[in-house]
Amino acid sequence: MLDALLNWAAHGLSHAGVWPVVVYLLLTTHVTIVGVTVYLHRAQAHRALELHPAVAHLFRFWLWLSTGMVTREWVAIHRKHHARCETDDDPHSPVTKGLRTVLGRGAELYRAEARNAQTVAKFGQGAPDDWIERKLYSRYTWQGVGVLLLVDLALFGAIGATVWAVQMLWIPVWAAGVVNGLGHAWGYRNFASRDNSHNLVPWGLLIGGEELHNNHHTYPTSAKLSVKWWEFDVGWMYISALRALGLARTHRLPPKARLGAPRAQVDLALLQAVIANRYDLMARYGRALRRALRSEARAGGSPALLRAARGVIGRERDGLDAGAEALLDEVATRHPPVGQLLRMREDLRTVWEHSSASAEQLRQHLQDWCQRAEHSGIAALRELSLRLRSYA
Repeated sequence: MLDALLNWAAHGLSHAGVWPVVVYLLLTTHVTIVGVTVYLHRAQAHRALELHPAVAHLFRFWLWLSTGMVTREWVAIHRKHHARCETDDDPHSPVTKGLRTVLGRGAELYRAEARNAQTVAKFGQGAPDDWIERKLYSRYTWQGVGVLLLVDLALFGAIGATVWAVQMLWIPVWAAGVVNGLGHAWGYRNFASRDNSHNLVPWGLLIGGEELHNNHHTYPTSAKLSVKWWEFDVGWMYISALRALGLARTHRLPPKARLGAPRAQVDLALLQAVIANRYDLMARYGRALRRALRSEARAGGSPALLRAARGVIGRERDGLDAGAEALLDEVATRHPPVGQLLRMREDLRTVWEHSSASAEQLRQHLQDWCQRAEHSGIAALRELSLRLRSYA
């Protein structure tokens, strides 16, 4: 009996070696990541796709085992993050709470917000509320992860406890810490979104595509997180496979800019096209500003000042702190072409942010903007105006 017990503690029922254990660990944690990004994030929080009930329940069951998270709570916290992004009410913004706090205590921040009944009631609407959710998944959260612990111990013996610990840490570290923390502090930005979201890397493999965080905050209701041809979203790969099998239906994808011949006059149809393509337009505007900085540097401008401005010049002013605003003001004063580009950018933004203006007033404002841009003597403004007048 003692020998049998020692044999189980050393090898478990599977008698697996090191590599099978590693493969099992990587496979199960990857399934957890896929469940979070496809089911919790894209399907439940943002309603970007609809999963077959059997697939949705398989994800729900696995997440009960591997995380103990309640769907309604996760959905509510994430929706509140988007609604209150980078403010004091954001449950996990490194801008307001500090990067070290979000990286190190992301799971604590999640649990604290999950206990906020107002958050769950206001932002958790539409999440599953069937019998099994009420009687099992939401009621017995720790029992699910306990079942997985027993399975790991039975399969691998004593080392199963370590396997389980890694499985339990996977989401708090990668999702609650890295995505919510580094995803709002470090990386590259395709779009000048109103928050501080960044794409960590172009290839969303390890965290299911959530690495493309700036893309997601720009188009939060899109089922696909990659927007550039060189970006890869593994979550979208699984969604595409489910679609091919008739097990998923997508509702929204990132819009693609359609171009036609430049219009001589700004009409209401062009106004609507510009508003619909504003993220594409402002991304190009950001690149034009960075080119202007390089041009000023080559012309003998103040190199230290221009280098310091590179990191903030593509961002919108209302997302900057006082130091960054002062930096851009100094750049605008000392380098008039850059200053003209910055002023014209703020003027252009009023086309989709001036909610009190009529459509005719906005159309006239956009027409005036194009005329000023094309007569400014700045090539970048002429090119942006041409792009703007070409949106279909």
